[in-house]
Amino acid sequence: MKTIDYYYSTRSNFTYLGAARLNALANRFGHKIVHRPIILSVTMPAIGGQAFDARPTMLRNYAMNDALRWADYLGIPLQREPIHHDGPVELPSGIVIAAQRAKERGEEGNLDLLSLKVVEALWRDDRDIADEAVIFELCETTGFRDTRALIAEALSPAVQAELDRNCREAIMRGVIGAPTYFIDGENFYGQDRLEFVERALIRS
Repeated sequence: MKTIDYYYSTRSNFTYLGAARLNALANRFGHKIVHRPIILSVTMPAIGGQAFDARPTMLRNYAMNDALRWADYLGIPLQREPIHHDGPVELPSGIVIAAQRAKERGEEGNLDLLSLKVVEALWRDDRDIADEAVIFELCETTGFRDTRALIAEALSPAVQAELDRNCREAIMRGVIGAPTYFIDGENFYGQDRLEFVERALIRS
């Protein structure tokens, strides 16, 4: 099966705005999404960029207003400043990696839906995605079993090492922000490039 390499931050509002549409495209074209969560505060400085919190206030405000415009255009609810916007990434990113590993072992659960639910929980519902109780619920509702063990795996050294490796690979592959999609090695940055992703999938 052909794949879509998907580099994203689980705390990115633009990732949230594109997540459901990416899932729909993968389903439509029969591609498997390879989830590669990254930490933007690690990847951005390494390529000469700035993490969101380090950007000038004017630029941060513009980016948020732009996200709200896109949300309105797409008909997707988006909170401007969720209380839980900032916070640890180890669990929300780790749970996606752990769930992907579980799927590779043949376990039940909808990985793509779980990834969507994590970003929805933050940007739609303003829930604390670093809270184990929240992640437990999201895993349960997306069909994963033995959820306690999955959460423990998410926080394990092996999974956190994979998160670090994703960051290094993102830097090497020229990922300039989140979300970024790779189709047949071609890089598409931003949820506003999903039409180009679709065109690439047609050719793929």
